[in-house]
Amino acid sequence: MNRRAIQDAVRIVVKVGSSSLTTPDGVLDQNRLYSLVDALAEQVAAGKQIVLVTSGAVAAGIGPLRLPGRPRALATQQAAASVGQGLLLARYTDRFRSHGITVGQVLLTSADLTRRAHYSNARHTLECLLSFDVVPIVNENDTVATHKHGDNDRLAALVAHLIKADAVVLLSDIDALYDGHPLAPGSKPIPLVTSESDLAGLDIGGSGSEVGSGGMSTKVNAAIIATSGGVPVVLTSAVNARMALRGDVVGTLFEPAPRPLSARYLWLAHATKGEGALILDAGAVAAVVERRKSLLPAGIVAVQGDFAAGRPVDLLDPDGTVVARGLSAYDASELPPMLGRSTRELAAELGPSFEREVVHADDLVILAPRV
Repeated sequence: MNRRAIQDAVRIVVKVGSSSLTTPDGVLDQNRLYSLVDALAEQVAAGKQIVLVTSGAVAAGIGPLRLPGRPRALATQQAAASVGQGLLLARYTDRFRSHGITVGQVLLTSADLTRRAHYSNARHTLECLLSFDVVPIVNENDTVATHKHGDNDRLAALVAHLIKADAVVLLSDIDALYDGHPLAPGSKPIPLVTSESDLAGLDIGGSGSEVGSGGMSTKVNAAIIATSGGVPVVLTSAVNARMALRGDVVGTLFEPAPRPLSARYLWLAHATKGEGALILDAGAVAAVVERRKSLLPAGIVAVQGDFAAGRPVDLLDPDGTVVARGLSAYDASELPPMLGRSTRELAAELGPSFEREVVHADDLVILAPRV
């Protein structure tokens, strides 16, 4: 694939990191923010729909709170975000308004995307904003989040799936993905990633800035999430934003998967977390992973956690590796007496309602295929 897919994209999710919006000492850099907005406004004027996923709330609060740098304590991070979110949004609002563009803030947490109803509500809100020609400004809700490590990178990929975006542009302080640490002698930029196999053996380092919370690994993971749903991704630096959005050859292009996952499977694989786990025997692993069969109680050897029917659970092989995730048809408390037994036996003893799968194949996504 060349950059034509980016050039032709009508709906684009753009993610920008904290380090691209702040000075080295952590203060929000108005000029950098304005430069980004100007590049996005150019796309809106050309008829494109832009959703901006932005970091920077914590960083924006560092200066007003007179902190020496990015705080490590979660409560202090959340306090900085509380101060910084208003400041950050005000800057975006003012600059977009100068281009005649209205913005709307959308604060999300991981929990908002793990429950199907919340996931759908977020999609409807974003679609409604776009229908009014509003640029949604999305941020992981730092004031209540229980952890922070590159969540906005992952959030951008999930938002792309939510709104069926045509492309994702990940903007950082690094101009591309490199085959080693970007600062290491001899490291070279990688212009194209066609599949996950291209990433094998790469030294993907951590955060390149004291201001940011993510790193190259979180951006690559976000690119994998997006491309698994058929969405191409460009990873480059914020200074290249205008060129990247135009489809110029900058940064690294991640090609979309040739056989993208459906929306339901994408949600299961990337927008949920297992609320418990089912340990499978080797035969059940082979049936589920290799033959794509439903999970029956006969193949389960143990249950971990406390979960309700209809909630996502991880399926583990005998070594403890997560191989799949699915929606359990039973509460965790119902399963122990069923383990290792056939559905026919259970139906005869407990009634016909127990003659069913623990996880149906239609509610199951493979996370570690063994082929």
